[in-house]
Amino acid sequence: MTGSKIGQWVVIGEGARRKVLSDAPDLMIVEFAFDKGAVGAMHNHPHIQDTYVASGRFAFTMDDETFEIGPGDSMVIPTMVMHGCTALESGSLIDSFTPRRDDFL
Repeated sequence: MTGSKIGQWVVIGEGARRKVLSDAPDLMIVEFAFDKGAVGAMHNHPHIQDTYVASGRFAFTMDDETFEIGPGDSMVIPTMVMHGCTALESGSLIDSFTPRRDDFL
């Protein structure tokens, strides 16, 4: 593990926070926790992202498509695709990024 923010919760919005679980130059694992109603704002990035729903339910948007995901669901978000979510229930997402998100460290 590297970086000073490993294992520390960082507030990313009202009712939303993230914690870097582990990282290497080519891969990063991050937990995102959301209170019911919290929003992960629409954004994009050059990293490939895999999202796994550990708990809760989310309305997830990729480009112009919105769909509901819940525990055990996962998906890959290609590089530069606009995406975001709203927590329909409190829950957490486990995201993998390749390469690592240096902006999270």
